[in-house]
Amino acid sequence: MTVNNAVKIYQKLLLSLMLLVFSVLSINPASAAEKKTSFKVAWTIYAGWMPWAYATEKGIIDKWAKKYGIGIEVVQLNDYIESINQYTAGDFDACGMTNMDALTIPAASGVDTTGLILGDYSNGNDAIILKDAKSFADLKGRKVNLVELSVSHYLLARALDKHKMSERDVTLVNTSDADAVASFATKEVTAAAVWNPQLSIIEEQYPQALSVFTSKEIPGEIIDMMVVKTDVLKANPELGKALVGAWFETLYLMSQNNEQAKAARTFMATKSGTDLAGYDAQLKDTELFYTPATAYTFASSAQLLTTMDKVRQFSFEKGLLGEGSTSPDAVGMQFSDGTILGDKKNIKLRFDTEFVKMALDGKL
Repeated sequence: MTVNNAVKIYQKLLLSLMLLVFSVLSINPASAAEKKTSFKVAWTIYAGWMPWAYATEKGIIDKWAKKYGIGIEVVQLNDYIESINQYTAGDFDACGMTNMDALTIPAASGVDTTGLILGDYSNGNDAIILKDAKSFADLKGRKVNLVELSVSHYLLARALDKHKMSERDVTLVNTSDADAVASFATKEVTAAAVWNPQLSIIEEQYPQALSVFTSKEIPGEIIDMMVVKTDVLKANPELGKALVGAWFETLYLMSQNNEQAKAARTFMATKSGTDLAGYDAQLKDTELFYTPATAYTFASSAQLLTTMDKVRQFSFEKGLLGEGSTSPDAVGMQFSDGTILGDKKNIKLRFDTEFVKMALDGKL
């Protein structure tokens, strides 16, 4: 057993134990859906999530929370997967995560989760990058550093499939997103699947490195969301209204052609470890839905169902839908029009456009 596999097994066991304790403490089903006034939200650094940093530090979150008589604590974590694990274990009411990770971690663990805001999709912010390479074919036979079983793994699988290759042609090395840049600096690492801002840092440090496949080649498949526990959202719609209101106010502000917008993006750039030019470059590779109309259209589209079908097929093949899962139908997903993929009796991931529609209609 490798060290990485041992660590992964330990993390899964720890998460299972945490979920067991959480379920015991919440043995009364109604207790998890109580009306409350204080909430915690987690996020990690990524181009499409930097508006949460600005909204938090500039008082926009507090303004919207006060409007609905609640308090919202927004916490930045350094490790992406750890933020999702903590959300799944009950430490947070909401968390920034991708569509695939929402399915394979909280939903597959039995935590009913709602995609409140589908904020963007990666359109170049995720890539497979190689040293000493001329084309994708040079990936064959190499070790690939990535966050195993994450969207980076999904990106690699889609890339290999498009190039008539398989995972048998490479060796995966599980690497935390927090360690991506440092590991690529070593001689041993010659291939990695990473996302921004780590990707842009690597490209700056290694201008000769070649991105041989990016998320531009699978548009709309890697979706960045803010998710909320379904029972919490149902019992406390004020949370959904406040988060959506704060989000679109921030996106409107940063998207304008004025000094205030430039200052907002500069703030986000600094917080993510780059400068304004670097952050704007990342935004060009992010299909960010700046308005409620564009976000609503995407979240209501038939493309979302097609994408999630691909994601669940991949997740099942990798054994990510829970122990004992016998098909991709193990975890049910419900879409905004009521369509259900998977087990109708085990719906654990939902795409709800209700609150974005309220923003679109000016009803927040």
